[in-house]
Amino acid sequence: MKAFILDQYKKGAALRLGDMPEPTLGDDDVLIEIHAAGINLLDSKIRDGEFKLILPYRLPVILGHDLAGTVSRIGSKVRRFKPGDEVYSRPRDGRIGTFAQSIAVNQADVALKPRNLTLEEAASIPLVGLTAWQALVERAELKAGQKILIHAGSGGVGAFAIQLAKHLGATVATTTSTTNVELVRSLGADVIVDYKKQDFEKALSGYDVVLNSLDGDTLEKSLDVLKPGGKLISISGPPDPVFASQQGLNWVLKQATRLLSFGIRSKAKRRGVGYSFLLMRADGGQLSQIGSLIEAGIIRPVIDRSFPFAATNEAMAFVEAGRSRGKVVVKIR
Repeated sequence: MKAFILDQYKKGAALRLGDMPEPTLGDDDVLIEIHAAGINLLDSKIRDGEFKLILPYRLPVILGHDLAGTVSRIGSKVRRFKPGDEVYSRPRDGRIGTFAQSIAVNQADVALKPRNLTLEEAASIPLVGLTAWQALVERAELKAGQKILIHAGSGGVGAFAIQLAKHLGATVATTTSTTNVELVRSLGADVIVDYKKQDFEKALSGYDVVLNSLDGDTLEKSLDVLKPGGKLISISGPPDPVFASQQGLNWVLKQATRLLSFGIRSKAKRRGVGYSFLLMRADGGQLSQIGSLIEAGIIRPVIDRSFPFAATNEAMAFVEAGRSRGKVVVKIR
């Protein structure tokens, strides 16, 4: 099968389009013909080698973390899916590879595609949807009446998180550029900070939760927004000791994460707020819940543009430039 392959870690390098063996189907696996795949910054970070210590892969490896497609075969223990089902998934770490014509995914990581979405639209959802769900529902335990700041509201995670936070009953603030003010307003943002005109840390205060996806400077300034007892959740780092323990990292890496996050954890503690790093995990059950919200019209996908499969490297470069509104997908079939 055709696939885009990472042969060696190298910043900004192009993936190689080549032939790879057809996936091996395990007893608990679903073999999926991929129709479309989402592009995420995580793909670029893995390619660049930024995650090779905490997400080690034996190269060559096929990249890609989002997919929507059609089930072609199922393993002997699969009961929830059948050939012909249209599904979407974020395959678990260690078994990624959606920049390809097909993939075998553990059934626990798969859900039926929302009926009101095309396969292309569905491919944009899994990683950002699961990230937002695990940040807001699990980690933040966001409740009605609380206030949350979601950075980069026009990005993939931000656009989804704004809609989810509004569904949960929170007051939502977001940062964005002038050109995207109307987009984030249409998604439900109550307070919009145009970062080209305002400093968010001066404009906002008394918030319960901040979801950060930006750089370290933004992370530190976000402390000024939170009230005592608030939660600062970052999906862009730095990793913390709790994450290291959850990942089962060795002693050296645990100490490294302790040092990397020492500064922000110390500053958060002095402010009386909590800091945590989130790396989302695959979860087909949560994708089913997300699908129900999409079918009910509560959350809608936001897609900037689609690229043909042959232009996967160009699609990654477009996302890396940081100007996409919502998600970018590649059409494989």
